[in-house]
Amino acid sequence: MTRFADQFDLALPLALAPMALASGGDLASACAQAGALGLVGGGYGDLDWTSREYQIAVDAIGDNAAAMKRLGCGFISWKLAENSDALNWLIDNHRPAAIMLSFGDPRPFSKRIVESGTTLICQVHSLKDLPLAVEAGAKIIVAQGTEAGGHGATQNIGRGTFSFISETADWLAAEAPEICLLGAGGIADGRGLAAALMLGADGVMMGSRFWATQECLAHPQAKQVATETDGDNTARSSVFDILRRKNWPASFDFRAIRNDLHRTWEDRIDLLKKDPDEGRATYDEGVRQADYNRAHIGIGESAGMISNIPSTVDLIGAIQSEMEDALKRVQP
Repeated sequence: MTRFADQFDLALPLALAPMALASGGDLASACAQAGALGLVGGGYGDLDWTSREYQIAVDAIGDNAAAMKRLGCGFISWKLAENSDALNWLIDNHRPAAIMLSFGDPRPFSKRIVESGTTLICQVHSLKDLPLAVEAGAKIIVAQGTEAGGHGATQNIGRGTFSFISETADWLAAEAPEICLLGAGGIADGRGLAAALMLGADGVMMGSRFWATQECLAHPQAKQVATETDGDNTARSSVFDILRRKNWPASFDFRAIRNDLHRTWEDRIDLLKKDPDEGRATYDEGVRQADYNRAHIGIGESAGMISNIPSTVDLIGAIQSEMEDALKRVQP
């Protein structure tokens, strides 16, 4: 099908985004067993969370050797610079099929990953990130557009997904043709997967669509809210990072549904940074009450394509059918 699909013996060229605190063991293992690359969301590098969820995935897969070769994990590079215990545990105790690094320089951690025999995936947000990813030893690069949910490049320095996939594909073809390319950002069905393939990608990585599945760790009420919104009602800002006490580098921010609390602060971010106590108290109470007019829902512009909360296996089957139908329309 594609080089990426062949590498992991995938049913379709699709990877689960390692969404922090959302892509847990049940979701990653369900993806792996259904024929996609399943990445546990190691995210912030919490050892207890990562070890628990990765072990859940391993136990769920059991003796399915093919699925085990489709299981991996992802980490936030700037958090690994603070504490890499979770990455070290994973390499010391398992043989993940792939490890993905995002949001920062991958090179301080890439040597150990590559030397362990694990495939290194690097997510990039601009063309200037590409040489660093190649130097780090990435075998797969994820080009993430600003349409993506959760964290990504700020709107002023990030790229739209379509043009970014195309330009990255051209750069890799000239400079590193052996490296596979996945597109990400606003891709939530088989039509988007087919489009990415047409633009030169070897597959796609999806986050928001898998966030709204039965196996995802997100709160059921948050998933329901997501089915009732659309892409017009998401925004990229630092509001929820400030409210959640997440000290992200200035080059990245967070796309989420524009709920009441976000609208309260989105035009007063400097004030929120200076005096966050009021906003944080409101946010914390929203989390306690599962009130998503105050608590965050970190999904992307593909929200309008999310109308149900299926099982992962049913979702992957639907994506495959949609992809095949889309490709037939352009390649009858």
